Amino acid sequence: MKQILVTNDDGFDSKGLEALVEALRPLGEVTVVAPTIEKSACGHSLTLTKPLRFIEVSERFYKLDDGTPSDCIFLALNKLFNNNPDIVISGINIGSNMGEDITYSGTASAGMEAVLQGIPAIAISQVYIRDENDSITQFGYELAAESIVKLVEKIFAGDFPLPPRKFLNINIPPIPKDECKGFKVTRAGKKHYGFHAEVHHNPRGLEYYWIGLPKLEWIATKGHITDFQAINDRFVSITPIQLDMTSYDDIKALEEWL
Repeated sequence: MKQILVTNDDGFDSKGLEALVEALRPLGEVTVVAPTIEKSACGHSLTLTKPLRFIEVSERFYKLDDGTPSDCIFLALNKLFNNNPDIVISGINIGSNMGEDITYSGTASAGMEAVLQGIPAIAISQVYIRDENDSITQFGYELAAESIVKLVEKIFAGDFPLPPRKFLNINIPPIPKDECKGFKVTRAGKKHYGFHAEVHHNPRGLEYYWIGLPKLEWIATKGHITDFQAINDRFVSITPIQLDMTSYDDIKALEEWL
């Protein structure tokens, strides 16, 4: 039986995680290790300054007390598996992980940790939209669940399509399942970033700040399709991500500059 390790960054009680686990159970034995609380935008961080503790929620389902997604993968492999699982899947994240947001993402970082340990990995996120009243419009996780099952079945029937230290970053468009146009292989796009932080005061008059959510706006890129464009065009976006962030195109120019 195939072994599947699952985590997320929205917390162990996330509806997205629940939908992912339910979709994957027919494909193998699923083990879940997820953060106790939401760890969105924690990046590829490990907890080094305090001990962590597994708390059993149910059979083969654990929450890691105040751990990050990277902690969950690192410690699950150390404690729960004699042999590595066949695949690690992180998600289904509530919200997009596209463009440079991948560097912030706890969801994507769990995939990073897995491939560092030599295990194929997929990070999957459900994009959502906001209406004029700033309310979230969602269509559930049916399309995301169907998409991840198709991809994992294909992987289990053959090979993982990427070489070592690379993972798949999947984003699901916020549309009903029957409106999806299929899969599209994409590049990570370039996002418009602003500075949105609300200023408030606590009951004692002390000022504090709350970082807000940026808008889902991107810079158009000529010559290839990005994750943002694919989602806008009603495709499931599949982006191959590598951990080597060296800018090879700039090495010669930098040598000449020196």
